[in-house]
Amino acid sequence: MEIKDIFLIFLASVALLASASILLRLLIKTYYEKSTEAYQNKLVKNQIEEVNNVYMTMRGWRHDYHNHMQSLKAYLAMDDISEAKVYLDKLETDLDDINLLFDTGNIGVDAILNSKISLAIHNGIPVDYKATVPKETTVTDIDLCVVIGNLIDNAVESCEKVPKEQQFIRLYIGQFKEQLYISVSNATNETVRKLDEEYITHKRGNHGHGLKRINLIVEKYDGFINRKNEAGVFVTEIMLPL
Repeated sequence: MEIKDIFLIFLASVALLASASILLRLLIKTYYEKSTEAYQNKLVKNQIEEVNNVYMTMRGWRHDYHNHMQSLKAYLAMDDISEAKVYLDKLETDLDDINLLFDTGNIGVDAILNSKISLAIHNGIPVDYKATVPKETTVTDIDLCVVIGNLIDNAVESCEKVPKEQQFIRLYIGQFKEQLYISVSNATNETVRKLDEEYITHKRGNHGHGLKRINLIVEKYDGFINRKNEAGVFVTEIMLPL
C-alpha cells in the first residue's frame, strides 16, 4: 500500500471520528434538553397543584364566611344581640384554631412549606413537622426555598413509590448555634450503600436534578450535607451558616 493511500485512510478515519464526536455531542445535548424540559414541566405541574390546593382552601374559607355572615344577620334581624355576641365569640375561637401549617418566622420559608406540606398531607402522606427559621439569614430566601422545596419534592416522590401504609415524611428545621439545621426523613424503597457524587449523577429523573441543586447551594455557602439510607428510610441533614 502506498503512502498516499495510507494518508487518505488516515484522513478518512479522522473525519469519521470527528463526525462521530459531533453526533455524540448532539445526542447528549438533545437528551439533556429533553430531560431538562421534562423536569421543568414536572415543576410547573407541581406548582399548579400547590396553587390549586391553596385555592380550594381559600374557597372553603369564603364559603364558611358567607354562612357565618348569614347566621349573624339572622340574629341581628331578631334583635338577639346576646346570641350574636355568643356566636362571634365562638367564631373567634374557631378562627384561632385555623392557622396555616407553618409560622417559622421567615415569610419565604412559610410560603414554600405551607404549599408543599399541605399538598403532601392533602395527598394522604402522613407528615410530622416542626420548623423555626430566623427572619434574616446569610442564605438568600431564594436559595433557602430551593433547598427546602427540593428536599420536600424528593421526599414526596420517594413516598409515592411505596405502599400507602408505609408512607411518611418527617421535617425539622431549627437553629443550632450559628447554623440552620434542616432534616428531612421519608419512606423509600431504595437501599443505597454509597451516597456519593456517583449516586447523584446516575440518579435519573426529578430526584437527580433536585439532589444536584441542593448540593450546589450547600457548597455555595460552605455548608454541610449528610445523606443516610437505611431499610425503608432516607434521611437528609443539612447545616447552613446563619
